[in-house]
Amino acid sequence: MSARSKEGPNLERLYSIRSDGSRRKLHPSDVRGRFMRARRIVFGILVLAALAMPFVHIKGHPAVQLDIANRRFYLFGSAFNAQDVWMLVFLLAAVAFGILFVTAWLGRVWCGWSCPQSVFMEGLFRPIERLLEGAGEKRYRLDEAPMSGGKLARKLVKHVLFIVASTAIAHGILSFFVSGRALLDMMRHDPRQHPEAFAWMLAFTGIMYFNFAWFREQFCIVVCPYGRLQGVLADDDSMVIGYDKTRGEPRAHRDKGKRRDGAGECVDCNRCVAVCPTGIDIRQGLQLECVACAQCIDACDEVMDKLAQPRGLIRYASHNQFSGKKHRTIRPRLIAYFTLFAIAVSGAGIAAARHRSFEANLLRVRGTPYVRDVAADGKTTWRNTYELHLVNKRTVATTFVVTPKAPVAAEYVLPQGRLTLAPGEDRRVPIVVTVDDKVLPGPFDFSVSVAAADETVTSTGRFLSPPR
Repeated sequence: MSARSKEGPNLERLYSIRSDGSRRKLHPSDVRGRFMRARRIVFGILVLAALAMPFVHIKGHPAVQLDIANRRFYLFGSAFNAQDVWMLVFLLAAVAFGILFVTAWLGRVWCGWSCPQSVFMEGLFRPIERLLEGAGEKRYRLDEAPMSGGKLARKLVKHVLFIVASTAIAHGILSFFVSGRALLDMMRHDPRQHPEAFAWMLAFTGIMYFNFAWFREQFCIVVCPYGRLQGVLADDDSMVIGYDKTRGEPRAHRDKGKRRDGAGECVDCNRCVAVCPTGIDIRQGLQLECVACAQCIDACDEVMDKLAQPRGLIRYASHNQFSGKKHRTIRPRLIAYFTLFAIAVSGAGIAAARHRSFEANLLRVRGTPYVRDVAADGKTTWRNTYELHLVNKRTVATTFVVTPKAPVAAEYVLPQGRLTLAPGEDRRVPIVVTVDDKVLPGPFDFSVSVAAADETVTSTGRFLSPPR
């Protein structure tokens, strides 16, 4: 901590905030190890998957696209529209209960391994900064040094690259709403031809630049509620990153490489503090600022290897394991969260299996519920008027055949018994049902079947008339 403030992290206040309330910049030292390598692999897979989904087309549409303008959502070849919003209840419930289950089991693993904040900060922006300004200690010294031509040049180039990276991320976000191919087409034309998309891109770029260039760890500490929820969701058997006090205390520096009598294995090198991206000392216990990035584990393991001591002074374990108690993997809280998660996933699966590729709803036209017609020859008939609201949720143009059916002899006026709808198109088809007074039993139910390829949807309506 030579270039840092002499005041180290403590549990009284955030290390990133000085005693006078001003912001203290954090520059974690470089670290290598098994967890850092694994995280980089995970980061790469997530970024590649996110970039590919808007460009990989399935049945003519992106693998994942939220088309707000047309109120349609495409997910791996299936198309959903505004009428399918109810399915989000199961999906959101599955996500919520999944977070509860994973947090109770593995702690804050999402934050350190999958959260976009960690993915882009550690996988893109931090490497840019390291390339131009050096390792963590060099960056501290550069910040404290007076302004010079070299320092100004490094800062300018760094922030230009930050803006470029933020713009790339903004375009990636936008591609989920307009599709990757449409985005590439927009980029080749004047921004004034697509002012809304261009405005959103600028807004996303500004947010990304502010977050990754300045706000950084404050997003995890101040804005994101997940760290505080962790204290409620986790228990003493949840896996967390912690320091083994039994093995490490009392701390003592090595004298010429020799261990002092009665001293623990922690040599108080503060390497775990230097590599922490949120500026905590993990030896003081689990704190809400910890994002479970495992960088302190790699740093401590590296020191233990040099001292020929076994790894694991800082490691993944539960509070019970650190205190020498029995660890329970299967426990009531975990079973309850998993059961709720399984129910939500099952509900989402059933809803997806029953999802129809088109909607056909029979609606009564507003106004008089029925009309009595008397012909010149005295023949009396009763007439009801309806609309068939037809929505094609398929990704291709589809031909529909409409067939009404009633339990009594009836006449139908159906101007469009066979019609073709474009992808996402909806149309209202008028249907007039007339029944002779002699065969009218009173109000009755009838149906209208709509067939398209190998799927048929039947909608039921009520024919109204005076009671018999």
